[in-house]
Amino acid sequence: MSLASTMRHRRVWPTAAVATALLVAMASSCSNPNGSPSSSSGGAQTITVAVTANPLMTTIEKLTAGGFEASHPNIKVKFVTYDENTERADVEKDVAAHGGQYDVVMIGPNDIASWAANGWIDSLDSEVAADSSYDVGDLLPPIKSALSSKGRLYALPFYGESSFMMYNKKIFAADGLTMPADPTWAQIAALADKANNPSANVAGICLRGLTGWGDNLASLDTVINTMGGAWFDKSWNAQLTSPATEAAVNFYVNLVKKDGEPGAGNDSFNQCLNIFQQGQAAMWYDATVGASTVDASGSPIAGQVGFAPAPVDLTKSSGWLWTWALALESSSKHQSAAEQFMNWATSKQYIEYDASKNGWAAVPPGTRTSTYQNPAYLQAAPFANLTLQEINSVNIDQPGVAPQPAPGVQYVGIPEFEDFGQQVSAQITAAIDGQESVSQALSTSQTIAQQAVINAGYKS
Repeated sequence: MSLASTMRHRRVWPTAAVATALLVAMASSCSNPNGSPSSSSGGAQTITVAVTANPLMTTIEKLTAGGFEASHPNIKVKFVTYDENTERADVEKDVAAHGGQYDVVMIGPNDIASWAANGWIDSLDSEVAADSSYDVGDLLPPIKSALSSKGRLYALPFYGESSFMMYNKKIFAADGLTMPADPTWAQIAALADKANNPSANVAGICLRGLTGWGDNLASLDTVINTMGGAWFDKSWNAQLTSPATEAAVNFYVNLVKKDGEPGAGNDSFNQCLNIFQQGQAAMWYDATVGASTVDASGSPIAGQVGFAPAPVDLTKSSGWLWTWALALESSSKHQSAAEQFMNWATSKQYIEYDASKNGWAAVPPGTRTSTYQNPAYLQAAPFANLTLQEINSVNIDQPGVAPQPAPGVQYVGIPEFEDFGQQVSAQITAAIDGQESVSQALSTSQTIAQQAVINAGYKS
């Protein structure tokens, strides 16, 4: 059965992650029989915003009082901040149960189609069209498309990203190393081996190893793509034990174990950001948004960071595509107030306000054309043009060497991926930690992934 026909004939629900939470939906329906959210009729309202814990979200939490609340005195914003895995799980339970615990939630492109189909989040087309100052046409096309379903926009991008290589120019100079203009993974491995210096507490490279489909698999999947591997072929046959996929995973795991940071199985974006920023890694392959912190004012290595495209092997490009975006829960009881906050947080005006407080290099990247046409930003952010190049180079329908059955670069674009991707990710962490071989990890993962798509009805 094709993905299109499957989506037409069944309601799209995530699997184990929200099954028990759905039981409370009946209580929600009874308290609000019309199914529509209530709203305050006057006085101050407090909206609750669920976000992931990262530096740019820390910044907006600090700026909201003087920026948004000062100009919207009847609206107070309460941020609830989680690590990435916890935020995804907690928010999904709430929206699935129509719990209304949050008004605004931070989600990614993988959620858009299924959450929209289930009525968990609301379309924002009418709302942003009514606000001429928002300028929805200014959103970068790949990012806007990633947050749309059936031509309708369901989330507003706070920041957008691809992936690229960051390197410490001071360490490279001391070691007599040169970063190629368009590096291959083989070249990166050679550089990491030369730069690795455990006695000086410097790793050759920092790479994600933490369990999570949005953690270690985000980086690893781009390596699999460019080395000719895949999760599935067009007929939904799992490809995790194919020679190309196994070679790519062996490469990644061996690179981490030989020249990566100690304890890599515990590390994702925030951990690698800290390691790299403290000069404890010569290179860091990760999200382009990392540059907005490591090369901005206040960073210990500001001005010492070099940037190169995502490394490749068989493909011309290999960066991922992601955006952390703000969506409106359909069960929000303060929809108007929530929409006003979302517009402010993702507007050109917010970017300018952030720049006035923290400098242009630190503003949320990857969302608006106007940012990349701003001379002040281009001068302050040496990574700007490369970030835009990497975002525009992504082909979500075929990021690797062969067509795939569902869109997505660092994930498989079906709701069930959250469950089986998490299980496979744990196998990869076990291989990185030396608890099992790559061959064993992939054999188990092959069974997990194949059974998941059979159970979901994608493959008979």
